[in-house]
Amino acid sequence: MTISRRITPRLLGLAALLGSVSGCTVGPNYAAPKLVAPPAFVEASAAPALGPDLAQWWTQFNDPLLNELIRRALVDNPDLQTSGLRVKQAREQEIITGAAELPTLNASSNALALRTNGGSNSIIPSSLNTYSAGFDASWEPDLFGGTRRAIEGARADTQADLWAHRDGQVSLIAEVARDYLTLRALQARIAIDQTELTKQRGQFTLISARRKAGFVTSLDVNQQSQAVSNAIALIPQLEAEAKAQTHAIAVLLGLAPAALDATLVPTPAPIVVPPQLPTGLPSELLDRRPDLREAERKLASATAQIGVQTANLYPKINLMALGAFAGPSVGGLFSSNNLSGIGLGMFTLPIFNGGKTRAAIREADYGAKAADLAYQYTFLKALRDVEDALSQVRADETRRTALAQAVDASQHSLKIAQDQYATGFVTYINVLQAENAVQANQDMLIQADAKNLTDLVALYKALGGGWS
Repeated sequence: MTISRRITPRLLGLAALLGSVSGCTVGPNYAAPKLVAPPAFVEASAAPALGPDLAQWWTQFNDPLLNELIRRALVDNPDLQTSGLRVKQAREQEIITGAAELPTLNASSNALALRTNGGSNSIIPSSLNTYSAGFDASWEPDLFGGTRRAIEGARADTQADLWAHRDGQVSLIAEVARDYLTLRALQARIAIDQTELTKQRGQFTLISARRKAGFVTSLDVNQQSQAVSNAIALIPQLEAEAKAQTHAIAVLLGLAPAALDATLVPTPAPIVVPPQLPTGLPSELLDRRPDLREAERKLASATAQIGVQTANLYPKINLMALGAFAGPSVGGLFSSNNLSGIGLGMFTLPIFNGGKTRAAIREADYGAKAADLAYQYTFLKALRDVEDALSQVRADETRRTALAQAVDASQHSLKIAQDQYATGFVTYINVLQAENAVQANQDMLIQADAKNLTDLVALYKALGGGWS
């Protein structure tokens, strides 16, 4: 008890002194670098404006099933669930790192029973009972801010994982939408080919009847038979591709590949391009793109590590205190006469470790520089993504207009060829060629529409849409 009274005021005074010194924090103070963004996107054809709500851009397609698929994917996608768990792990790591700033306190108790067969002349008692209960405490004051820098780094790591999770949301939504739009385009192409097959079979029946009546030759029948076979051959590959897209969507929702076969059946309703397209300013990418925010937080974490390593150049102090009650019986154990305690302060000054500490500081500095370059490069890639997507969307619009005109022209040519064949001015091969041209142009138009939609999805993704 006497020792405890003598040491405690000194320890408290030392703790107060250390607390006043611990305001020093070594290492660079982090400030987010200023990235220079161009005033506008070169490929943007209109005045900068974000237009539709980027947080839920897919609703612009007015497709309830697409909306539902994306909702389910955000809840059930395994990769997204995994990234969500990483965020939770990082938050727990923050707590672990922050605990180093605080004292630790442990309690313990012991019971000893000793029995011997010693005679009456033995100096060791034949029966001895000892009970003890006490505590020990330790604290390493963060004199030069190494722990504070570690906490900064842990907090930045958590934020980086959170932005990675949001970037996963952006990518997942875009992937579901792209697969869904591709599936609808494949189903539309299959529908056209099936319609064409029905028509070709009808014409084969008609021409076969005309051959029996002597109005046409066997050549016409053989040519029409070839047209039927060609129409049949087009469908299986498209059906296989459509199945693959259905399976891909199901897996994105965390389901078995065939789980959505009955849900994603063909629909006659076409998906139209939203009337208003987003562009926005390049500087807005710094706020909208989760991958950019993630890269900036990784830079903050790497910068904090310089301070963590620099603190190892400076002295460390460890304070320890132990107190215990010990006595021969449990009943009177916690009497003041049974109390003893001790306090210990330990000072450690690094002198030589083969350059390990300096090398660790340089390593952390290189890591911060690499993270800075990665942040800048991520911004450049983000600008490129938007410019590429805008360029593709503009090209898609031009191509779509030309293909629509080609469909109209080929349908008109088919009408002329059919009329000329009916009057005997051309052979049946001219009709087949005209029909093939119509089918090919319609197929290319559907593919152009699908590419327009999927490129628009890429634009929304490039702009960082898909999280709120």
